[in-house]
Amino acid sequence: MATMASTTSLRSRLLVLPPPPAPPTAVSFRLRPCATTVSSSSQGRSSRLAARAAPPGGAVAPASAASKEDEQEEMGNGGDLSAADAERLCEFLRADLPHLFDDVGIDRSAYDDRVRFRDPITRHDTIDGYLFNIRLLKLLATGPYELTTRWTMVMKFMLLPWKPELVFTGLSIMGVNPQNLKFNSHVDLWDSIQNNEYFSSEGLWDVIKQLRIYKTPDIETPNYLILKRTAYYEVKSYAPFLVVEAKGDKLTGSSGFNNVTGYIFGNNASSEKIPMTTPVFTQASDDTLSDVSIQIVLPMNKDLDSLPAPNTAVTLRKVKGGIAAVKKFSGRPKEAIVLQKEKDLRSQLLNDGLKPHPGCLLARYNDPRTKSFLMEKLCR
Repeated sequence: MATMASTTSLRSRLLVLPPPPAPPTAVSFRLRPCATTVSSSSQGRSSRLAARAAPPGGAVAPASAASKEDEQEEMGNGGDLSAADAERLCEFLRADLPHLFDDVGIDRSAYDDRVRFRDPITRHDTIDGYLFNIRLLKLLATGPYELTTRWTMVMKFMLLPWKPELVFTGLSIMGVNPQNLKFNSHVDLWDSIQNNEYFSSEGLWDVIKQLRIYKTPDIETPNYLILKRTAYYEVKSYAPFLVVEAKGDKLTGSSGFNNVTGYIFGNNASSEKIPMTTPVFTQASDDTLSDVSIQIVLPMNKDLDSLPAPNTAVTLRKVKGGIAAVKKFSGRPKEAIVLQKEKDLRSQLLNDGLKPHPGCLLARYNDPRTKSFLMEKLCR
């Protein structure tokens, strides 16, 4: 299903949902065959580890990330990383990575003195440079034996007054020295860019674009995990949440809004006032985007049994959550703009092999008084 979200300065988001029950092939992230998989997270960064032994002479990192001499030197006598060693190193990373950015820090003894680190905008060739790079919240490089990590990193850029959120997803290829089975390289590949070689102007521009000013209300919103961020959309996994819903007229319309807001403002069987949340959803469930409902998300600490009965023609229901593709945009969500965003998102998903459901969802995060350029919207 395609879903849209929108904010009034507007930050909006358009979301498109792949078919249930599991993320479709289009959302699989083309990890290499693995001997073992584990999951971990550290301060805004979650990762899934997939370990395998590279074939003799095979390097997974981009050819430009290391010279042929480096590759030959690190390959040593050749041969594969054993399953037992891969498992041991994965277990180590699972314990060590949560300390990547905290006061404990990573275990330096598990790394060679010479560690080659590469990402699209950074490079280092020593363990000291590698650790310095971690302190700057940056990432790393390559090797003939490897562990592949899929990760998501979300952070606030605190140097700007509006504290924009920076989101990156991608793969890290952890190189292993076959002679001492210590990590000797780390290459980061970002999902959002094509040119992952150092120095990538595309990578720098990807950072700069995320520093734009916008304003989203600091109130409760549905929980989600960002699985992948491409140049055109994000793939998110949403937890279940509750909505109060009424019949709408069009994706950018307000028909039914007074009914759903009336419910949370006390027009219910017990006159209970319910805290406001974000976003306001308008959802079209058919291909023609004509069957529309308007929804307000209810607080996460509520359940259907504890909610007061409505006095007007609104419905209380639980949204199951699931996988959604999301396109963010700003400005006021005029109907023609939203429909074009939905068309663009659906086309991008189909190009990537996804099979979106019919319909879409527009999420608006700001009230109409917000300056248009500050609004956030989502189309999904």
